[in-house]
Amino acid sequence: MFPLIYLKECTSTNDEILHFLSASESEFCAVYTFNQKKGKGQYGNSWQSPEGLNLAFTFAVRSEVIKLPSHLFNFHTAAAVADFLDRMTQQRCEIKWPNDLILKGKKIAGLLLEKKNVGGFSYFIVGIGINILQNDFKDLPKGGSLLTQTGVRFEPEDIARRLHSYLQGFILKEISGSEVLKNLNNHLFRKDVISVFEISDVRQNGIIKKVDAEGFLWVDLENDGLQKFYHKEIELLY
Repeated sequence: MFPLIYLKECTSTNDEILHFLSASESEFCAVYTFNQKKGKGQYGNSWQSPEGLNLAFTFAVRSEVIKLPSHLFNFHTAAAVADFLDRMTQQRCEIKWPNDLILKGKKIAGLLLEKKNVGGFSYFIVGIGINILQNDFKDLPKGGSLLTQTGVRFEPEDIARRLHSYLQGFILKEISGSEVLKNLNNHLFRKDVISVFEISDVRQNGIIKKVDAEGFLWVDLENDGLQKFYHKEIELLY
């Protein structure tokens, strides 16, 4: 079992794990808390979480043991968390490209991947936030938790330890880029369903077809036909 470190509270688990890596010779290490004060989200966004209700979990793995480029490793991790939540809830968890986890139409988890050099080694640092017991999302209409979406009161400590165990087996096994994409596209939120998108402040209908090996999302648009997009170039409205 690789190291799993509990923090009573912290600013950001993605920042805190750096303190432990320099003293660790392990190729995989993880920290977690239920009281994160300044969680990080994608593109400078923050991940707000009430104390004691949700899980902030970060793992670090030496990039030399991961035979995938950063964007595919992000998708690999998203598929791992989706698969874990599938098993925990006995319901289908979907991936909203590129890194949000959706359960029954609500965002219950998100990922943030960074790459950093610590102690002479290069690491992938992956933060995972999972809403577990929170039931108030009045300011986050697209947000939900395991509790709101399943009616089950999961134990946060149990989720943290099971996630740690599951990720070690999933993340460290060798996998091809094509298999990563297959897993991602099998979990892709609103794939092959008519949806509404916003592109440069203009809305139109379209159908998500796939994510490709370069990380682009392909959408068949009602007016413009099949197009590919990178993150922030298109917004899925749901």
